[in-house]
Amino acid sequence: MNYRHCLCLYPYTEGPNPLISLFPPTGLEYIATALKGHVDRISLVDLRHEPQFHRPEAMSEFIRTDVDLVCISLYWTMRAREVCNYISRLPPERTIVVGGHEATGNVEGVFERCSNVAAVIRGEGEETIQELADGRPWEQIQGLSFRRNGKIIHNPNRPLRPIDTITPPDRSLRRTRCFPSLRGIRLWAEEYDTVLASRGCPYNCRFCTLTINPLGQKRNYATRSPESVVDEIEASPARMILFCDDNFFVRPGHVEQICDLLLARRINKRYFANARIEVARYPDMLQKAYRAGFRMLLMGIESPTDRVLEQFNKGFTTSRVREAFRVLRRLPFFYHGYFIYGSLGETEEEMLRIPAYARELGLHTIALSLLHVDRFSPLREVVQTTPGYWLGSRGHVYSERYGKRGLLRIRNRIRRNFLFHPGQLAKTVSQAHSCEILTYRDMTRLAPLLPLIAWEYLRRKLRLPWNRPSRG
Repeated sequence: MNYRHCLCLYPYTEGPNPLISLFPPTGLEYIATALKGHVDRISLVDLRHEPQFHRPEAMSEFIRTDVDLVCISLYWTMRAREVCNYISRLPPERTIVVGGHEATGNVEGVFERCSNVAAVIRGEGEETIQELADGRPWEQIQGLSFRRNGKIIHNPNRPLRPIDTITPPDRSLRRTRCFPSLRGIRLWAEEYDTVLASRGCPYNCRFCTLTINPLGQKRNYATRSPESVVDEIEASPARMILFCDDNFFVRPGHVEQICDLLLARRINKRYFANARIEVARYPDMLQKAYRAGFRMLLMGIESPTDRVLEQFNKGFTTSRVREAFRVLRRLPFFYHGYFIYGSLGETEEEMLRIPAYARELGLHTIALSLLHVDRFSPLREVVQTTPGYWLGSRGHVYSERYGKRGLLRIRNRIRRNFLFHPGQLAKTVSQAHSCEILTYRDMTRLAPLLPLIAWEYLRRKLRLPWNRPSRG
C-alpha cells in the first residue's frame, strides 16, 4: 500500500444553515468506506463534533503524527472561503486531496486559495480515491485534477457508476454519534442518520441543481435493491433516518417492497423522505409506509403562483397541488414544504402569498430558498439574458427591484407570517408529537428556545423593531 493512514476530514464547524447542520457527512463517509483495504488505517473527523481540532494548528499536529493522506470534503458554497483558509494552513508535506460539490465546480479556485492542495477529485470520488491510494499514476486517473510543474492538469471526467456497485457507508468509522442540534441545544434524544435508496431524478425542474452535477453529467434515475436498503437501515445505530433521495417515491412498487421488509423484520425506526405531489395517487402505499415507520414527507411545492411553476417546469399547477393535499391531509404524516422565492418576474405580493398558501395546504413547517442556479442549470442562460437580473457570487438570483437586503426582508416576513400565525406553532408541535417525531422529553430540551419564540411573537403582534434579545 502507498499510504498508511488516511484522514477523512469534514472541515465545517457548523452547517451553512440549521437544517444542513443535522446531517452526518454522508458523502465523505462513502469516500472513507471506499478506502477500506486500500490504506492501513482510516480516521474520520467531523469538526462540528470535535472542537479540539477547530484550530488548524491542532489539526496539523494530529496530521504530522502519522497521517500521510488527507481527504477533505468541500461541499457547500457558503463558508467555502473560511474552509479554504483552514485547509491552506494544514501541512503541505502531506498529500492533501479535496473533493465535493463546491470543489468540483471551482477547481481552479481551490488550487488558487490552497497552495498546499495536491489534487482535486471531480464528481463521484469512490473509484478515483481508490486508484490514487493504490499508487496509480495520477495522469491515468479519471476525474482527477492535479498540479505538475507549476501547471494544473485536468484528466477526463469519470463516468457515473451504477448505484448498486457503490458500497454503503461504514458507520463504525464515525468517532462521534450524530444528534440533531440547533444553537447548541439538542433537538431530539434519538440518534439521527441518512440512507440513500436511489440516485437521480426522472423529472426536469429548471431550477434543480441536484440532478446535474457541476460537470454537466445528469444521472439517470436508478434504485438500489430493497434488501440492500433495509440491511443498511438495520445496521445503522440511529432510530431517526432521513432518506437522501431526490424523490423517494418515484417507483411505488419499490417503496412497497422496502416497507414490506421493514415490517417483516420488525424494525422500529422513524423515516423522513422527499416526495412530489404525485405521491397522493397512491394512498394505499402511503398507509403501508406509515405502518412501516415513515412519518415525515418533505414536499417540493416551490410557489403559490402558476406562472412561476410553469417557469420552473414543475409539471403541475396550484390547483393540482390543492387536489393532492385534499388526499394527503387525510393521512397522518407530518408535512414539510419547500418553497423558492425571488423568481424571475415574481413580485413581493406573490412571495408573501406563501404563508397563507402553506397553511391552506396543511403544511406543518416550511423551508425557504432563494432562487439559485448552478453552472449547468437550464435557468442560468434565462437569468443572464433577462434585463434587470443578475447572478451573485454564489449563484443566487437578484434583481434591480429586489436586491440581497430586500429579499432577506421578504424571507423574514414569510417565515414570521407562517410560524407566528395564531395556532400554527401549536399545530406543528402537536403533529410532531403525534407522529412520534417529538417526544415529551424532546420538548423539555427545546425549553431554552421558548423565550426567543415568545419574544418574536410579541414583537410581531406589537410591531416592534427587530432587536434580538440577549440569551444571557
